[in-house]
Amino acid sequence: MTNQEIRPATPADVPAVKAVTDAAYHPYIERIGVVPQPMEADHAANVAEGKVFVTGEPVSGLVVVEAYEDHLYLDSIAVHPDAHGKGVGRRLLRFVEAHARALRLPEVRLYTNAMMWENQKIYPKYGYEVVERRVDGPYDRIHYRKRLG
Repeated sequence: MTNQEIRPATPADVPAVKAVTDAAYHPYIERIGVVPQPMEADHAANVAEGKVFVTGEPVSGLVVVEAYEDHLYLDSIAVHPDAHGKGVGRRLLRFVEAHARALRLPEVRLYTNAMMWENQKIYPKYGYEVVERRVDGPYDRIHYRKRLG
């Protein structure tokens, strides 16, 4: 595998999926006051269900997606801090959109914590529009969608 490829995660990738997710989301714990949900995910179950795709050797980035009848839900995107600024996140976002198209789904949906303001600058650059802001328990979330043409 080249460093550019994105592939389905395997059970052997679970420790790397956890490590990259934790490294990517850990800086937000203090800011938002709770552990971000992706850090508490059942990574082994997500991998077993075919929801996780990884890139890099060793793994430097990943996405967790779930297909629904009318959209692809981007549950998590994580890039290891050592890989920031190298286009990993951009490639992962493009992969998610291509995956949705391959599944013949008309849009991608996601949300981000309102305190993760960096994300609020990124997603609109890639064509995502704000749908709503909603509080779910301890999480203040901004919901986005991108309609695929």
